[in-house]
Amino acid sequence: MTAVQKVAIAGSGVAAMATAIQLAKAGVAVDVFETKPELSALGSGITLQGNALRVFDALGVWEDVREKGMSFEGLTLRAPGPDAPVIAQLPEVKTGGPDYPACMGMYRPDLAKILLEHAGKAGAKVRFGATVSGFAVTDDSRVEVFVNETSAGTYDLLVGADGVNSAVRGLMGIETGPESTGMGIWRAFVSRPKDVEHSELYYGGRVYIAGYTPTGEDTMYAFLVEKAQDRFGVSDEQAVDIMRGESMAYGGPWNSIREDLNQGAKVNYTWFTKHLVPGRWNRGPVVVIGDAAHSCPPTIAQGAAQALEDAVVLAELLVGSDELGEKLWDTFHQRRVPRVQAVVEASVQLGEWQIEGKKDADAPGLLFGIAQKMAVPA
Repeated sequence: MTAVQKVAIAGSGVAAMATAIQLAKAGVAVDVFETKPELSALGSGITLQGNALRVFDALGVWEDVREKGMSFEGLTLRAPGPDAPVIAQLPEVKTGGPDYPACMGMYRPDLAKILLEHAGKAGAKVRFGATVSGFAVTDDSRVEVFVNETSAGTYDLLVGADGVNSAVRGLMGIETGPESTGMGIWRAFVSRPKDVEHSELYYGGRVYIAGYTPTGEDTMYAFLVEKAQDRFGVSDEQAVDIMRGESMAYGGPWNSIREDLNQGAKVNYTWFTKHLVPGRWNRGPVVVIGDAAHSCPPTIAQGAAQALEDAVVLAELLVGSDELGEKLWDTFHQRRVPRVQAVVEASVQLGEWQIEGKKDADAPGLLFGIAQKMAVPA
């Protein structure tokens, strides 16, 4: 007997789909509500650490993910300048254990499509153009969910996995939300030069960090991390011009990236944010997970991994418990909050060191310490 028989999930990102897959496989009736009219075909790349890959295996999607992404080991640090000299080659901790690569790059829309397909195969029902607009807890501690202002039915649990600007979080009365860390990032999906075999980072120059990560045999995504600015009203052409101009301080593979930008590669811009819902993430039979509960800069590439871990831990407890009570929620928060807090704090710290220009900061030590923690299964 599972703690829930019928669950509503808001959102269609990795946390939402992972929860849907695991619960539906266990025989739970799952309805997923996504505000967007369809699965987005837009996006750049995503970096997935080994502990994220371990979750994909638990979900049963690892083979599909491995086929679409590009696995790699190690990290190269380069200096700014026309020759982009290599200054360090760093190994990476296998946070997923010896059975998985240390890291993988992937095209975000490919990952979204794989997760959606597996959720459907498992039996979850996904509805697009459907916004969770309200909820009401019933006398028997279930939750009536309103979608597009109309009742969608009564559920044992509502999971708010609807992203950093979560509507469900607001409906729960939680005031904590994303705050800018002072950094913004330009991203572009471009072709991969054959000599780029893993992630490479350039510290300093015209921006805080320049880098790229391979996502496939012929593709990678490139990024520039700058001081957060109001860039959100620029045209596509202006965005390309800005990214190309800021990249002029970097040589090596950046010459190929600029060629792609010249030929019309799509560019997007976002700010880095930070937040962590304090205390409990649930209010009775409603809970937020993933980016709805926490966000951090991608400085250690653990955002997706933490969202996925939230999902599988929650699903494990729901399937393995007889009731949705305080014992379940105590266990969930004990397993998730300290781990997520460590990731958020470390990610923010790395960004602050960059902003402050602290050249003597022990970034390698911080990265290694977090990696060691993540290597222990959630």
